[in-house]
Amino acid sequence: MQMDGRDDMADIAVVGVVGAGFMGSGIAESAARADKHVLVYEPERAPLERAREALRRSLERAAARGKVDDPDVIVDRVAYTSELDDLRAADAVIEAVIEDPKVKGKLFQRLDRVLPDAVFLASNTSSIPIAEIAAWTARPERVLGLHFFSPVPVMSLVEVVRAIDTAEDVLDAACVFAGEIGKHTVLTKDRSGFIVNMLLVPYLMSAIRMYEDGFASREDIDEGMKRGCGHPMGPLTLADFIGLDVMYAIGQSLYEEFKRPDFAPPPLLKRMVVSGHFGRKSGRGFYQYAEAPAAA
Repeated sequence: MQMDGRDDMADIAVVGVVGAGFMGSGIAESAARADKHVLVYEPERAPLERAREALRRSLERAAARGKVDDPDVIVDRVAYTSELDDLRAADAVIEAVIEDPKVKGKLFQRLDRVLPDAVFLASNTSSIPIAEIAAWTARPERVLGLHFFSPVPVMSLVEVVRAIDTAEDVLDAACVFAGEIGKHTVLTKDRSGFIVNMLLVPYLMSAIRMYEDGFASREDIDEGMKRGCGHPMGPLTLADFIGLDVMYAIGQSLYEEFKRPDFAPPPLLKRMVVSGHFGRKSGRGFYQYAEAPAAA
């Protein structure tokens, strides 16, 4: 597989994305919209085909709203592969796989070997300490966090997470890249939850506990926060949108690091996750959904 080569090690012309799920596909779309070439890797072909179809649908919706001119041009900037070695063509890589430190660690170990000259290896983790991931590599100075928010093509924020060994020039290159793809960056130290989830998760867990205790209905909890605090959506709707499995993993990670009870996932959340009720992406969470959310 051949893609545009490197002219300048600090210039990210080709970005690799590991993970073809909702977040990975959104990162790929945002980069492609910004004239970047993108390589999306998944070990299985089926998720890659779903990601390809999702990208086209998302771009067609965006075109209908006047946000992009030619979806075909953007689609052509994204290539899909089930061979990790194909990522050698990338100037930098962003990982967006399951929130499991061992899975991420082993993946970064492989990426470190396959891409010895990459400008940076970034994780999209929402809660796992970057130092824990970087420790699997021989070059921890080029590992950092780039935490995007869902849906990526719509949400403008990226948390840039500096681990204990992240080099200054790597941090600078990642911030420049994020700006080039239209994102606003905030810098954060490397601790579980970073900025946003440190503040957001206790709020969402409190709403789940309130509902679990029968204190108020799901609708009244959500309407109370929408109408009383001006939030665009209520906490239970937001938890469904984020993904209850993701919420559970983030809460576990935060509780493991800080041992604060307000971070701990309530029993109801665990029961829902083990039952496959993940929220919008599975069609059932605190509410039922006819189809997956659109991201355009």
